[in-house]
Amino acid sequence: MKQTPLIDAHRKAQGKLVDFAGWEMPIQYSGVVDEYQTVRRHAGLFDVSHMGRIRVSGPGSLAFLQRVTTNDVSTLSVQQSHYSMICAQNGGIKDDIFVYHVKPYEFLVCVNASNREKIVTWLHEKVEQAQGCKVQDQSASLAQIAIQGPASRDILAAAGIADLSTLKIRHCLDATLGDDSLLVTRTGYTGELGYELYLPAERAPKVWEQLLEAGRPLSIKPAGLGARDLLRLEMAYLLYGNDMNEETTPIEAGAEWVVKFDKGDFIGRTELLAQQAQGTARRLVAFELVEKAVPRHGFKILSAQTPHTEIGEVTSGNLSPLLQKGIGMGYVPPATARPGSSILIDIRGRACPAVVVKPPFYKKPAGTP
Repeated sequence: MKQTPLIDAHRKAQGKLVDFAGWEMPIQYSGVVDEYQTVRRHAGLFDVSHMGRIRVSGPGSLAFLQRVTTNDVSTLSVQQSHYSMICAQNGGIKDDIFVYHVKPYEFLVCVNASNREKIVTWLHEKVEQAQGCKVQDQSASLAQIAIQGPASRDILAAAGIADLSTLKIRHCLDATLGDDSLLVTRTGYTGELGYELYLPAERAPKVWEQLLEAGRPLSIKPAGLGARDLLRLEMAYLLYGNDMNEETTPIEAGAEWVVKFDKGDFIGRTELLAQQAQGTARRLVAFELVEKAVPRHGFKILSAQTPHTEIGEVTSGNLSPLLQKGIGMGYVPPATARPGSSILIDIRGRACPAVVVKPPFYKKPAGTP
């Protein structure tokens, strides 16, 4: 298995290490729910260095990214970012990504760990047809640390990172922490106030310890993949391999908002435009169980009408600590996709009633950052 630069820190913290997309990663430290509550109430520190980091640079970089991603990169000012997707010619999702405009002719593309090699290879193939553009896989030389939770800004400030109070969501800045230079981005996968730090891989262990030390008075804890998955599910954030894959399009997945047809041609545009016009045979929905039970990935979704025929499958599911009820996502026919629609979830042979709801499940109080 591959290891991130923080593997020794995970072992020191007695993290439970598992194989995740070929990486030896911590699934939990003190416990999934404890780490989840820490992020919701205080702050959690995540190692996300297993993700892929690809630098796209040169005067042709904007035109290249416009061609290979679905969102409109031309709307990004320097030090601004957005969520986007890379699609195949048939509209299937090759990966969901974040694009950071870090310098006038330079972008950083963050991709999923399970798709890094596939996307790097694909981008190298496509850049051969472009001009004035270079693609570099910097996944090994750059580390990525996420700090998420209401106390995250105060912890970074205590560690010595300035100018965070004016940093807007999906914006980034070049910063220093002691002798270390890093890119700080106000992005994350939890729904809480949070930041992601991109820094030289060899400096990651030192910065990790600095953040834990600075955050100790504010109850920071390291958090693993289990808490990360639970937090993102409450926000109804998509997980590649569960909620989407190359057999799924952004239209089906309810991600039309990252597909900008009016920006001009891009890979997959023709098929996606046709699908938008003609409609889809299925839609991804969020649902809550009416009774106490826990839906899981792969469970069948049944019609609430007799006979209770299978109409779909759960793609993500768990028990929400916040709501104290089972929540999940899955694909159903469009007629059943409207909020308020009744469905059944087959949980080990028992048909449990559920209702389709408008995402996200977790809604922060008004006025919180």
